[in-house]
Amino acid sequence: QAQLVESGGGLAQAGGSLNLTCRDSGETFNSYDMKFFRQAPGTEREFVARVSRGGIFTNYADSVKGRFTISRDNYIRTVHLEMKHLKVEDTAVYYCAAAFPGRPMDEAAYWGQGTQVTVSS
Repeated sequence: QAQLVESGGGLAQAGGSLNLTCRDSGETFNSYDMKFFRQAPGTEREFVARVSRGGIFTNYADSVKGRFTISRDNYIRTVHLEMKHLKVEDTAVYYCAAAFPGRPMDEAAYWGQGTQVTVSS
């Protein structure tokens, strides 16, 4: 079972950058695809990015493609989301999640606690 703890996030200006890190204290990190989701106030949680178990394959929501980069380090059981060229509409609570491979992109089995990202104009 994945046990996910996020760090990073905070406040940035539009056009700036922020990084999120998620660490798994469980023992099966490399069994899961790792994903980030986000949820803005009054909206449903949405998929942001996914990286495959081995770190080779990635997928992104159209809204972040070309600006966000997801990566993972299986040796230290962490996943990173590098966010560049931030926009005000990127403001949300961001969640790290572990998913069983082959499941739909908007599904995850285990979730982090979430971290706030706020982008000001």
